Amino acid sequence: MGVHRLKKQHSAPSLGGSGSGSGSSSASMPPKGCMAVRVVGPAGGGGREEEEEEERFVVPVGYLKHPLFVALLKAAEEEYGFEQKGAITIPCGVDHFRRVQGIIHHQRQHHNHHGSGGGAHHGHHSSNHHFHIAGCFRA
Repeated sequence: MGVHRLKKQHSAPSLGGSGSGSGSSSASMPPKGCMAVRVVGPAGGGGREEEEEEERFVVPVGYLKHPLFVALLKAAEEEYGFEQKGAITIPCGVDHFRRVQGIIHHQRQHHNHHGSGGGAHHGHHSSNHHFHIAGCFRA
């Protein structure tokens, strides 16, 4: 199951919710078994500090069970609360989200590969990746 991305860059003042509704931000519904999230964080290009990058990702709902994704959702709750409308907004740099996504995808592939052999799954696989997400969030 692939990941679909639509990219849109903003500077901080334009993120206020003018709701222009044009362009790729009003994308179609995600496929069954997937959900859309918006990742909003500092632009990775080393530009001015007030520039933010926003990107929409469509991810499998299975990500909701992964501890790294749960931590991102916790940060979204702390930043925006539970009253979000539409896609969940995650306060994280896009590049950092991609790294988290890559780890989750790799672990899911690894688990699916080893889980289909009929033998018991050994818990040591889940601790192979140590990933600190503290750098993802704004202070």
